Amino acid sequence: MRFVDEFRDPEIITKAAAEVHRLVDPGRHYRFMEVCGGHTHAIYRFGLKDLLPENIELIHGPGCPVCVLPMGRIDDGLSLCQDSNVIFTAFGDMMRVPGTHGSPLEHKARGADVRIVYSPSDALNLARANPDRHVMFFAIGFETTAPSTALTLLRARVEGIKNFSVFCNHVTIIPAIRAILDSPDMRLDAFIGPGHVSTVIGCRPYEWICRNENKPIVVSGFEPLDMLQSIVMILRQLNAGEAKVENQYKRVVPWEGNRAALRAMAEVFQLRPYFEWRGLGFISQSALRIRDEFAEWDAEQRFQVPGVRVTDPRAAQCGEVLKGVLKPHQCKLFGRECTPEHPIGALMVSTEGSCAAYHSYEHRKQLLTNIQTAA
Repeated sequence: MRFVDEFRDPEIITKAAAEVHRLVDPGRHYRFMEVCGGHTHAIYRFGLKDLLPENIELIHGPGCPVCVLPMGRIDDGLSLCQDSNVIFTAFGDMMRVPGTHGSPLEHKARGADVRIVYSPSDALNLARANPDRHVMFFAIGFETTAPSTALTLLRARVEGIKNFSVFCNHVTIIPAIRAILDSPDMRLDAFIGPGHVSTVIGCRPYEWICRNENKPIVVSGFEPLDMLQSIVMILRQLNAGEAKVENQYKRVVPWEGNRAALRAMAEVFQLRPYFEWRGLGFISQSALRIRDEFAEWDAEQRFQVPGVRVTDPRAAQCGEVLKGVLKPHQCKLFGRECTPEHPIGALMVSTEGSCAAYHSYEHRKQLLTNIQTAA
């Protein structure tokens, strides 16, 4: 398959890994943050850590939208489905994320009308099919998914569909990276830039990282060769004393981004003054809200939203893992009280969550090794 098989070619991957080993300074410890949760899963799924020199440390960043959403926002959204006239819709990633009083699936088990959709347009179709009910879409994601929400709201306005609304939780990647860099306990040498977000915003928004922080960033794809090529590009920059934005994912990511998607977002959304992130606290200008022109389709303006603020369970260390301060297995609850079957935190639920990735691949690999050693 074009653009997949060739990026998993063992011979080329072996050569790329050898190039990484050739470029590293054995006397230096490198810390690279992969911002996107999709990259974290690729690293563990393909065993890329085993191909890298020991002095390259990969730090998991805050690029999982489900993971960074604070529990209070989940409670706010779920409060709306207490109304029997409301159909609560969300992506499958959200369904097992715990709120204070349970996950969306647990609310469904108690009688709430909670449904999985694969796009906001699916939720709009539900509204068309159920004119006597109100359909609320729990929107989540970085700039990757925001355009589809914007286009759905534009369609709802054109068609005059009034029994549909969006509870908007879209966040933006640049302020999150800035918050990471401002953290006093975080030392990073470079960034593996998010591929999916960059298909929308392009590469130019990252230039300040190189200019102000003197750190390279390479926007990367998600196949094993993509990741290794990106690390090679970072090492070449560091060895040359350079710090610039490079686009390894050129087959998908345009430098200037998707202008049609950006126009749709600008028409429907505006920046919130502040928004709370799990583990990072309140970050200014870091999330999107629906413009007043679309108030009829804004769940926060149509309904009474309680505005809950809740701290994570005290023993769970989601915030430290999100910031890259701790590895997933270093959390006190990891693999014991908190598992994919019984998650305490969102990082163990999402398909982009670092704890879920570590548990699915690295943790199980270690368990198998221990069993084989014991045998």
